[in-house]
Amino acid sequence: MERLFCDTALAEHIERAEARFVAGCCDATRLRLGDGLGFTRPLAGGVATFAEAGSPFNKIAGLGFAGLPEGLDEVEEAFAELGAPVQVELSQLAGSAVGAFLTARGYRLESYENVLGRRVGAGEFPEDVRPCRDDELETWLSAMADASAVADDQGLPSNEHFPRELLLNALRDMAGVRRYLATRDGEFAGGACFRVTDGIAQFGGAATLPAHRRRGVQTALLRARLAAAAEAGCDLAVVTTQPGSKSHQNAQRQGFDLLYARAILVKGTSATSSSGADSRQAS
Repeated sequence: MERLFCDTALAEHIERAEARFVAGCCDATRLRLGDGLGFTRPLAGGVATFAEAGSPFNKIAGLGFAGLPEGLDEVEEAFAELGAPVQVELSQLAGSAVGAFLTARGYRLESYENVLGRRVGAGEFPEDVRPCRDDELETWLSAMADASAVADDQGLPSNEHFPRELLLNALRDMAGVRRYLATRDGEFAGGACFRVTDGIAQFGGAATLPAHRRRGVQTALLRARLAAAAEAGCDLAVVTTQPGSKSHQNAQRQGFDLLYARAILVKGTSATSSSGADSRQAS
């Protein structure tokens, strides 16, 4: 299989897709709440979003490929009015001037997340994985929130800690995704989802119930989504993971290459959520 090399053009393509995904999730949250709060604002080729208090979709994504974020003053004021810190996800392949610009404004490095990718080719759909039916959505959401709440003990610890209700909200508001579930011995073992944006299959929302971990559940879900992505006409699949995690290892075993890291930079009181990596790809 072709090893995937990521240049700045590919990184920009992936970051643009990520910004669109985050914006869609934020819009879904505002539609669900119906309270008129929150915002989605374009910013230097990326997007600044606030969904609801403590949400993993409160962030600035996609910066670094269209110059300095000159409108950042207004964005920072908007977050401050809602009592939220400003969190930026900055690609390792973004322009170096952007990182210097942010740190000069008082942003501090809190953590990293990894972006992995691979080319998509035809593959077989595992027998123990199937699409989640509409009438199974609430069961899927509840099981996934339970699974995500129990952190995996492999790799660097995550600094993300979400209350169960916020996990449910984030999983529910993942815009435009196709959800899948895996079974083991007739029981719900885990789930995952993906979204198609500009030919990219964005994998996320993956978690395995603790009793079924280390049994190949996430491997099956990865293979299923790769097969579905091929059917959907995607030529690239990407996934975001916690560095050194079991998810990172599982993805590499399925041919994903480490493309780049994102630095998580925060200004203001540290949020309970960080990058949202675990809401996209958990253990």
